[in-house]
Amino acid sequence: MRAEPTPFAERVLDAVRLIPRGRVMSYGDVAEYVGAGGPRAVGTVLGRWGGGVPWHRVVTSDGRPNPAHPEEAAVLLRRERVPFRRERVDMVRARWDGR
Repeated sequence: MRAEPTPFAERVLDAVRLIPRGRVMSYGDVAEYVGAGGPRAVGTVLGRWGGGVPWHRVVTSDGRPNPAHPEEAAVLLRRERVPFRRERVDMVRARWDGR
């Protein structure tokens, strides 16, 4: 049985739910948006409780899809028409700033 998400985890999950289709945030962007933690903490939250949110919309700062499931994440991102440059998300065009 998994523990319930912490208040920090809930804030991360709420932030990820807000990312619109076709847009992304980096792990660090999410941490900055919620005002706590860092990229690794965000990744830990998504690894434990992210199944019910659009986890694939959170990418590395250089645009690589989710390191734990890169192929699946890339397929989902491409379906949403997230712009790519080679094998990475075009962060200039796809990054969402939370507004």
